[in-house]
Amino acid sequence: MDNRTDFTVANTVPVVPEANPVEQWQAALEEAGELTPELVEQITGVHDDRGVRAIEAVGEGRVKAYQDFTIVVGYEDEYIVEAEGCTCKDSEYNLDDDDPTEQCWHVLAVAIARRVGHVDYHDMWYSEVRELL
Repeated sequence: MDNRTDFTVANTVPVVPEANPVEQWQAALEEAGELTPELVEQITGVHDDRGVRAIEAVGEGRVKAYQDFTIVVGYEDEYIVEAEGCTCKDSEYNLDDDDPTEQCWHVLAVAIARRVGHVDYHDMWYSEVRELL
């Protein structure tokens, strides 16, 4: 006696809208686990100079995670990146919050570093480190 049931499930998978260019490179980078020439081209194609700066920051080890914040060491200061937001002036004044391709290079650097495993982790509170500076 066969107790298996044969059935077809139709239209139960939700329709996901097409991924935007940022989601595309993030998914590809997540899968690759490293920056390939193709991914560098894709990131810089979407983000121009901000993408270049982000990739440089990751390569130079300037993405740092503390117990309370993730920091990107910039050219003039250190910037706090949280939930795809940043304390830099570029984020504050120049970027369109409704456009996912418009992100400062600090946010991009964190997204890249996390996907390729190049975040410099510190077992301390950034707020304490900042007091020493």
